[in-house]
Amino acid sequence: MSGRWFRNSFFSILGVTVFAGVGRSPAAPRYPTPSEQPVLAQDYLHNRLKLWQGILHLDTWNVTLEVTPRAELRTGTVGNIRWDDEQKSARIRVLQASDYEVPFYSALEDMEFTVLHELLHLELAALPRTDESRVEEEHAVDRMAAALLQLQSTSTRATP
Repeated sequence: MSGRWFRNSFFSILGVTVFAGVGRSPAAPRYPTPSEQPVLAQDYLHNRLKLWQGILHLDTWNVTLEVTPRAELRTGTVGNIRWDDEQKSARIRVLQASDYEVPFYSALEDMEFTVLHELLHLELAALPRTDESRVEEEHAVDRMAAALLQLQSTSTRATP
């Protein structure tokens, strides 16, 4: 009798344990409010700036980041960089997330792309530049930034 009770109790407990979570969906991640988004964007971009500076071996540079409204950027751009070779300092300006016409997390992805794009310009700063080569440089920097982001995202995926 005690063997049957143990077996019945064991399977009852097992059933409750295994099926306790069935039917419950995980809580959806909370979307940040408009007032939280600037702080989240600034923190995220600062972390990504440091990551990319390290990867590109630009960590001897003092690079500051400003998240800026559209009115403070040249028409048709989402960012820029200014640097001083002698001081080894640079300032990157990136369009603020609220001025994008896409969801917040999509804006963050593009903002990171812009930070990386501008850092690549800094990496190439020592090369000669002409008005003709500037267009080609923009295309090359875009392709390099996209490739680096793709490589970085695939390298952080879990492997089986």
